Amino acid sequence: MPNTKILGFDSLSLQEINEDAELIPLLTPEDEEEMNQEKLPEDIAILPLRNTVLFPGVVIPITAGRDKSIKLLNDANAKGKVVGVVSQFDEAVEEPTKDDIYTIGTVARIIRVLKMPDGNTTVILQGKKRFEIDQFTQEEPYFKATIKEVPEVRPKQSDSEFTAIVEQIKELAIDIIKESPNIPTEATFAIKNIESSPFLINFVSSNMNLSVKDKQDLLAIPNLKERALETLRFMNIELQKLEIRNDIQSKVRSDLDQQQREYFLQQQMKTIQEELGGVSYEAEIEEMRAKAKTKKWNEKVAQHFEKEVSKLQRTNPNSPDFGIQRNYLELFLELPWNDYSKDNFDLKRAQKILDRDHYGLEDVKQRIIEHLAVLKLRNDMKSPILCLYGPPGVGKTSIGKSIAEALGREYVRMSLGGLRDEAEIRGHRKTYIGAMPGRILQAIKKAKTSNPVFVLDEIDKLSSSHNGDPSSALLEVLDPEQNSEFHDNFLEIGYDLSKVMFIATSNSLSTIQPALKDRMEIITMSGYTIEEKVEIAKRHLLPKQLKEHGLTEKDLQIGKKQLEKIVSGYTRESGVRGLEKKIAQMVRHAAKSIAMEESYNIKVTDEDIVAILKAPRLERDKYENNEIAGVVTGLAWTRVGGDILFIESTISKGKGNITMTGNLGTVMKESITIAMEYIKTNAEDLGIKRETIETHNIHIHVPEGATPKDGPSAGIAMLTSMVSSFTQKRVKKSLAMTGEITLRGKVLPVGGIKEKILAAKRANIKEIILCNENKRDIDEIKPEYLKGLTFHYVDTMREVLDIAITNQKVKNAKAI
Repeated sequence: MPNTKILGFDSLSLQEINEDAELIPLLTPEDEEEMNQEKLPEDIAILPLRNTVLFPGVVIPITAGRDKSIKLLNDANAKGKVVGVVSQFDEAVEEPTKDDIYTIGTVARIIRVLKMPDGNTTVILQGKKRFEIDQFTQEEPYFKATIKEVPEVRPKQSDSEFTAIVEQIKELAIDIIKESPNIPTEATFAIKNIESSPFLINFVSSNMNLSVKDKQDLLAIPNLKERALETLRFMNIELQKLEIRNDIQSKVRSDLDQQQREYFLQQQMKTIQEELGGVSYEAEIEEMRAKAKTKKWNEKVAQHFEKEVSKLQRTNPNSPDFGIQRNYLELFLELPWNDYSKDNFDLKRAQKILDRDHYGLEDVKQRIIEHLAVLKLRNDMKSPILCLYGPPGVGKTSIGKSIAEALGREYVRMSLGGLRDEAEIRGHRKTYIGAMPGRILQAIKKAKTSNPVFVLDEIDKLSSSHNGDPSSALLEVLDPEQNSEFHDNFLEIGYDLSKVMFIATSNSLSTIQPALKDRMEIITMSGYTIEEKVEIAKRHLLPKQLKEHGLTEKDLQIGKKQLEKIVSGYTRESGVRGLEKKIAQMVRHAAKSIAMEESYNIKVTDEDIVAILKAPRLERDKYENNEIAGVVTGLAWTRVGGDILFIESTISKGKGNITMTGNLGTVMKESITIAMEYIKTNAEDLGIKRETIETHNIHIHVPEGATPKDGPSAGIAMLTSMVSSFTQKRVKKSLAMTGEITLRGKVLPVGGIKEKILAAKRANIKEIILCNENKRDIDEIKPEYLKGLTFHYVDTMREVLDIAITNQKVKNAKAI
């Protein structure tokens, strides 16, 4: 078949006409007269059409897909090119019977038959005359029937009313073309060029936006004038619809602001996104609703979620509020509402895990086992809120992981050091751009359960600012009576934290807000003894460092004696962080030797330690001697554990003045003043002449002047030092002391006893003077920690002096 392009008016529009196209001309009156003269065949093949009606004179393209229709067209094209075209009642019927088609149709001439690449056949038909099926003569392979012509009653040429109707149809057709955005304006030329009135009526009827039934009804009207009136009625309705739609669009367009224009653009983008395989906003919202059905929340939360989803649907996707609302709902869905991990109630297993990971720390372990036991008996118990208090490096943070494993719960940690914004705890209100939930809920979301072990690290290092006080915000989190309905500003609805096991860690209790401290169960984790440190290094630190450096136990072995040397000579701490660094240094030396193929001792000796770690630098706080008057060993508590403190005093000729040096705080200075007043008051009982006090100045110094020192616990040490200087008598050998003094001569109890005892033991102290009320603190310490120590419990300052001051004069005693 030659490559020709056929153009026809199958709608009220003009296609672009190329130079190589063959144009099918419009029907002229002469053509119409000739067409009316033609006689209809008695028997004709019947072609059912699905969704259109063919009118006389009109040219339309038909795509044939049915096998019957294709055969019919091929046969007709080969034998006379004439077919009878009728319409189906229901276009959905795939294989119509004779009862499924209208009886009135149009005889058509086949102009062109085109075979398409998809296997279908496209045929160009031109309507000739109307007919009515008389009787079917064949049903296979396609319909054939005898037909009879349907005569058309035409008005007289002098009928002015009919002429007016035709003119009106032409004018309305042009108006419809102008009003419709889908029809190019060039189509008006086609309307104006139609000279035949019947063809104009048929052409417009064929191309109007009507149903198949309405078009069939028009085709069946025998009177041309009546058909023209009915066509005009339909055209008026169509024009009115177009005018109303255009009017509405005009009004809406004038009212559109920037946001609405962006909305329509967004809708187009959504469609493009769907075409590209993306997810539309509606699909995303439906996905949220489907996910919500799997959540275990109560009715109140479900109603709140549905309300917020509905709000998201009403929000313009291009506005900032849409992103905030979507983030809010995503958080809502990601939070583990009423999802709890199952606790493991095997107490022996829990004890083994705690003992495996941490040496010592008996108080903490006992409290966890107790909680697990109660939880086993009563399943709905609220989790305790613990505060592990102790110096750095004793395992406060790491034991949280062991507790989580022992309980079979998830572990999350939140560092509070330097936190100064309340919103970090409670979140921001979601009205703000970039709003986020607080770190509490973020950690719960990360844990994916509502009962994790939650470590609040460094709770004593919270600070406040103009943005609020985070420690006050934590009051709600750590209150068992309130945290079942914890209010996060972003979430805007209560969340149950009562099943969360909160474990706070702290190096100091003095900086924790009293109301916050009152809500927590304080468990003291004091420093380790040398023996404990050696055991920890053997069990945990050395294997860990060997593994991290790619070595095994066969590559390096450090004995207990050598570990003790490292502990005592190279570390001064309550914890084991410094010890781990020194062990890592030893392991690195071995790793370097292996890598460079150098010889080294697999079993580390004392000489190897000195060669690798250099000479010991931390032996200065060992007890020295009692050969100098006025030198007393006091005991101090620091954030890194206990330490010994040397109190030095000396007298010189003067007017009874007191000089204090060593970066002393106010409380410490006040202790010196109290001690001096006690000496003046009881000078004769102490064997000190009043003239000596009045004619001599006394200078009191505490070494390490760069380090600030304060507190009342050095009171009895200050007193003993000053009495020793005034009397020039020796202080008892290997003796240390701690206690507060009063003007009445009483000795008061002090804190940090265990840390101070450990420091005394490290310094080879043999005897310790304490207030009688501190005996209860000693009773709580394990007996092995007290081995080799003798305790003297006192109530008065006189008892202290009786124990501490000997009757022996010091060497080179000053003559007073």
